[in-house]
Amino acid sequence: MIKKIAVEDVRYKLSGAAGSDAVHLNPQYSYAVTRLFDDSGIIGTGFAFTLGAGNDLVCQAANYYAQKLQGKDISEIMADFGQTFADLSNDQQFRWLGPHKGVVHLALASVTNACYDLWAKVTGVPLWKLLIDLSPEQLVNTLDLSYLEEVLTRDQAISMLHEASATRQSREGIIQSGYPGYDTSIGWFNYPDEQVRENCKKAIDEGFTAMKLKVGSKEPERDIRRANLVREVAGNDVKVMLDANQQWNLPQALSICKDLKQMNPYWIEEPTHPDDIIAHKTLADAITPLKLALGEHVPNKIIFKNYLQSGCASFIQVDAVRVGGVSEFITISLLCKQYGIPVVPHVGDMGQLHQHLVLFNHIAVGHEDLFLEHIPHLQEHFVHPVLIRDGRYQTPQEPGSSCDLKELAN
Repeated sequence: MIKKIAVEDVRYKLSGAAGSDAVHLNPQYSYAVTRLFDDSGIIGTGFAFTLGAGNDLVCQAANYYAQKLQGKDISEIMADFGQTFADLSNDQQFRWLGPHKGVVHLALASVTNACYDLWAKVTGVPLWKLLIDLSPEQLVNTLDLSYLEEVLTRDQAISMLHEASATRQSREGIIQSGYPGYDTSIGWFNYPDEQVRENCKKAIDEGFTAMKLKVGSKEPERDIRRANLVREVAGNDVKVMLDANQQWNLPQALSICKDLKQMNPYWIEEPTHPDDIIAHKTLADAITPLKLALGEHVPNKIIFKNYLQSGCASFIQVDAVRVGGVSEFITISLLCKQYGIPVVPHVGDMGQLHQHLVLFNHIAVGHEDLFLEHIPHLQEHFVHPVLIRDGRYQTPQEPGSSCDLKELAN
């Protein structure tokens, strides 16, 4: 039984120009952390990610949601978590502040993720193991599929999981080999060119075969120069992604993406405003075969559904600390599988939680094991930080979702 809750506002200052992009020039990586204390002494930890200001508002909202779980047994909650998620996300007053987006939805992510962490710890297994061992029916019971009925029903979700389970054994080798990562820290926006060059070399030496550069400069020539610099250092066999962090309007995106084609980017990420589906569709059609990736700022399953219906996204970057937590992440993952689009999460959690979710995606859903973003800047703060070896995430073995923070460990 959950006997106590605690919600903490935790913020970290980054060194140098780490974390900078074209829009967020001076971020303070922050977590709204929910902890659920079980009467057996186990603590479930979950969080949502922000860039500092407003983190306290997310904490206040998370406390509101978490209070509704006090006195309940986590196993009973998770047996029908889809209904719990629906009830919380449709709270008659908080829903007005969204619905299903913004501060209140980030807060729900924090609470949801704490529930999954506590569930895995009570079960005594890593979250990835808990998720892949659930039956399709049990798993779908943890999901809220409302507003998706025309594209993904409960029966379709269950059938999809049963179909994937028939070939699951062929994908379980990923547990031993580790999940491939890509280095997203080689080219933060405010890094000078020489630092970008050295970071590229270092990433290759560490075994990464994919990396990402921040673009979106006021002077397009700077983006083009830096993109060609990365391609020159990395060579043609390394995947290089370019991330504009929503900086361009559509005319700007149409112009610069055509200029960037020459260095053969693997994708262009978040080229314009995340709510503008039509602009993304227009851009995708204009620059094909260059591909778009998006999802870091997409807040819920409905907007993802619309993006998938439009056919403009080649990669979906759903983030479990941005949408409503693990439950909605899995829902969106199943949606993507339905549409044949790969999931490559954004990792506001620094990869801690998502290393579990991509294993689930690959083994239980049948998604391609493409790669997972790696951002190392907060590793020192986690009790069990992600372990990267030869460019691959090593499979976590400790019970839970790997989200416990050292400063909140007791």
